[in-house]
Amino acid sequence: MIDQNIRNEIIQLKKEKDVAILAHYYVDGEVQEIADYVGDSYYLAEKATRITQDNILFCGVVFMGESAKILNPQKKVYMADDSADCPMAHMADIEKIEEVRREYNDVAVVCYVNSTTKLKAASDVCVTSSNALRIVRALPNKYIYFIPDYNLAHYISKQVPEKEFIFNDGFCHVHKSIHGADIRTAKQIHPDALVLAHPECIEDVLELADFIGSTSQIIDFVEQSKFNTFIICTEIGVFYELMQKNPDKKFYTVGHRQFCPNMKKVRIEKVLYKLKIDNCETSSQS
Repeated sequence: MIDQNIRNEIIQLKKEKDVAILAHYYVDGEVQEIADYVGDSYYLAEKATRITQDNILFCGVVFMGESAKILNPQKKVYMADDSADCPMAHMADIEKIEEVRREYNDVAVVCYVNSTTKLKAASDVCVTSSNALRIVRALPNKYIYFIPDYNLAHYISKQVPEKEFIFNDGFCHVHKSIHGADIRTAKQIHPDALVLAHPECIEDVLELADFIGSTSQIIDFVEQSKFNTFIICTEIGVFYELMQKNPDKKFYTVGHRQFCPNMKKVRIEKVLYKLKIDNCETSSQS
């Protein structure tokens, strides 16, 4: 629980400075508790277009703040922690995109939202894990160069066999660290649990999953499920929302730290500090 003095100060400062706080499911639970809006990348990108406040304080990693700024060029967007970055967001390069375009005439470069602004600008379309399948399926192109995440691309490719994928070798280190052996061990401990996995997980995990979906889709699945026990294959920050919405259900990791150190840089103290700075000034606004 947030210290009441910190809570009151944040509420007062965001009102005085006309700030909306957006937080991703993977940041610390105290930050999610104080945020105006909490969600996955798709929800937050959509919500950013409807913010009435002049300023957005983003509690997540850099590419999320960049996305909010792209969608709201007239607003000021600040990061709660300017150093909170996503390694996968950098795991593709412009030269490779240009090379693929030269080699394949009928190619669409599909960029996962977990990417830098430069990669988005060099692509044809930007997707999230929630809408990637629908958008890829609707594209007229025969060839799909999906960047930067290999695992999400591979998952989508299996569902659109009429298209030919060119794969990139990017990955999320949290999801890639989960293996099928971890799932089997967790199932031995919790035999009645359903396995819910994010599509950024590797193939042998997805093959063992009872449900595959984005973070928000996993949360929705749990709410609607008649089952009470779940093994969650994504970053542990989502447990806060799962437990808030389903206090009578049980959630387990696969047995090791499903932990993003960059997301966990975003602490409630940093939110308060950034709000205290005059005009929320920071080098990340652009």
